[in-house]
This record gives sequence, structure tokens and C-alpha cells, in this order.
Amino acid sequence: MSEKRIVLSKKICMLGSFGVGKTSLVRRFIYDEFRENYRSTMGVQILQKIVSLTKDNSFGIKLILWDIAHIEKFNRVIKNYFRGSHGAIVVCDITRSQSFQGMDIYLKPYLEMNPKSKLIFVGNKIDLVDKNSFDMEQLLQISKALKSPFITTSAKTNENVDELFNKLGTLLVKAE
Repeated sequence: MSEKRIVLSKKICMLGSFGVGKTSLVRRFIYDEFRENYRSTMGVQILQKIVSLTKDNSFGIKLILWDIAHIEKFNRVIKNYFRGSHGAIVVCDITRSQSFQGMDIYLKPYLEMNPKSKLIFVGNKIDLVDKNSFDMEQLLQISKALKSPFITTSAKTNENVDELFNKLGTLLVKAE
């Protein structure tokens, strides 16, 4: 007889500028698929998946992922999307340094609403750079400034995608 699976539910916001791969990461994680054709997210899309945090699957966490459209200007609608979030995945495109800049547009209001929220910083699209020559310094600086871990991923090749969500799940459980 297998043990009953214990599940916590946590709201997670996907944050990042236009075209960094927020939706692609969510789709890869939820459906294990990647689409080459890009469609911009309108408003918010909410999906969920249980992440097992033990080898015997006796303990897991349900991540309720709020894939939020790119934010040009903070407004009340966006503020409502942030309300009650337990964590955020902050995504940047490592091939476009401008995606690292301007994070305050969404990060500052997010943290004002959710000061105890757990963050994880993601450098996405690692498949598009030479890993041997890629300079991690900018990622390390941002991660240190955010006081959060970082990980590089590729939604296209599935590199570190499950690790990203498992790492966030572990952070959330440790915060309990």
C-alpha cells in the first residue's frame, strides 16, 4: 500500500519582459512541449502542476503558475495578479541584455505586495549561446541583488526546466 501524497498549493507568478520565454518555460514544464511560433500572452494564463519533492512521491507541492503578460506600465489589474503570491520566477533572455534591465517595473510592485515571497532568477535560452564563453557575472550580480538563487534554462531543449520548478518547490517548502 502506497502512502498518501501530501500536497501544498502555492501561487507562483512568472515575471519578465516581452519575449524572454515565460510561456515557453511553463508549457515545457506542464505539457513537455515547445513551440517555435511565438504568440504573446494576453493578460494572464493560469496552469498548475504537482511537483514531487521526494523520491517515493509521498510529498509534493502544487504550483499554480500565473503566466502574466509583459508589463509595460504597472496598473491595478497587474497588482491584482500579484496578490497572494507565494513565489515568483523572474525570467530574462540571456541573449538580450536589455531583458535584464527594467526589472523594477514588475519586481518592485511585486515585492511590495509579497515581501516574504520566494524568488528564483532564470537566465533562459541557454541553448542559443556558447556555454564555455558565456559570462555568468551579470546573472550572479542580479541573483545576489535579489537575494535569490538563479538557474540557466532552455525551454527549447528542456535543459534545467524541471530543476527550476523543483528548486522553487523546495524553497517554498523550506519557508513553511
